[in-house]
Amino acid sequence: MSIWWSLHLRREAASVPLARRLLLGTMETAGVDPDICYDLSVALSEACANAVEHGGAGPHGGTSEAYRVTAYLDGEKCRIEVADWGPGFPVGRSRPAVRPACPDAENGRGLCLIHELADHVHIGNTPGRGGAVVSFDKILKWKKGAPLAVV
Repeated sequence: MSIWWSLHLRREAASVPLARRLLLGTMETAGVDPDICYDLSVALSEACANAVEHGGAGPHGGTSEAYRVTAYLDGEKCRIEVADWGPGFPVGRSRPAVRPACPDAENGRGLCLIHELADHVHIGNTPGRGGAVVSFDKILKWKKGAPLAVV
């Protein structure tokens, strides 16, 4: 069995815990291991926080007040995608640089955390319409007797 959902959220700080709680509730109900739930919920929170903070002014001068979160639990894997309609990452780079933040920095850790918590990460611009997209996936572990565990 597979589960997927997609949210269209306002670029407001209050949307981040909403997305996180929906993901946690979905995974906990399906029977995903709590450690995997936690890792993915932190990664999702970081991706959403980046969309809220950086996803506003579009490439053609307009602004977007929304971003989209899509999550797929399919078989042995969970895939999450966060897309905004902002300026995207600087053009000319195949992928944005992910570098560790200074230990006392209050910002700049999001992409690094996502890379540490997920098994596979893709970060780039949305072709054709502008905006950034961060997608990541992780192999799932299940609690014993989980209702949706892969047999």
